[in-house]
Amino acid sequence: MTIRHLTIFLTVAQQGSMSAAAKTLYLSQPTVSQAIRELETHYNGLLFERLGKKLYLTDRGRLLLPHAEELVQQFRQVEELMLNQGQSSTLKLGSTITVGTCLTPSVVVDLQKCFPEMLIYSYVSNTRDIEEKLLKSELDAAVIEGEILSPDLIVLPIIDDSLVLAVGKAHPFYTRRELSVADLQGQKFSMRESGSGTRQLFEDYASRHQLSYITAWEANSPRVLLNAVLYNNILSVMSLRLMQHELQHGSIRAFRQADGEWDRKFKLVYHKNKFLTPSIYELERILHEHQHMNMPEKMGMLH
Repeated sequence: MTIRHLTIFLTVAQQGSMSAAAKTLYLSQPTVSQAIRELETHYNGLLFERLGKKLYLTDRGRLLLPHAEELVQQFRQVEELMLNQGQSSTLKLGSTITVGTCLTPSVVVDLQKCFPEMLIYSYVSNTRDIEEKLLKSELDAAVIEGEILSPDLIVLPIIDDSLVLAVGKAHPFYTRRELSVADLQGQKFSMRESGSGTRQLFEDYASRHQLSYITAWEANSPRVLLNAVLYNNILSVMSLRLMQHELQHGSIRAFRQADGEWDRKFKLVYHKNKFLTPSIYELERILHEHQHMNMPEKMGMLH
């Protein structure tokens, strides 16, 4: 049994067929089939069973799966560590969209000052996508605002953040000092896409308070959502950190949730088996420097 056998086994499990695994690995189908047969002979039992046109893991296969994932990941980390000795290293950094918009650019600048020879690859997407890439070792670490589901990922809450209700000048709420949940019933909102931590937090809040609203805009870009607030008389709930310019110029009024239900943390996340390089430790230190959030003096309250 070799790392090659385990890599082929994992790919077949992910793809659900020998042919798809062969295509993914740039191998011939007979080569993939032979590797699985050798693995099954080694472990004295079937690892897959065929139902229709798809392969499914047997009980023995499901038993092997998490251990194979861990071994393959550890092997890749050793390879990366040894092959990068004496060369410029690479940090693959993931960010959720809110974090990538308001924080990642400055964090990358600070990291680059500490590691001028290091190549930093930055990937920005929503929480679910970032989580998947961390589990597949396609990212070294990530800074996210949503909730992580997998127990295989280490989550370190570091940076304070809060969602606020954003209201444009033309909206009747702009001149109000206080709002209630009842005021939001039936209002039009611009919303983040499914899979977003921001959206999930607000949907959970709406469910708890039996709040019904209209999703008039939906986008994965905070700038699009802010423009809907500014020019289309639409409400939105997003990070306070995303609208500092608009708040300073009075083009948007922000309402903070009075009971702290919209308060949250940006979190550093990496795989539990990840070899932590000096750049990841430095990333954590830099994030602590951004820990606290400046609150505007004049902000409405939502009760």
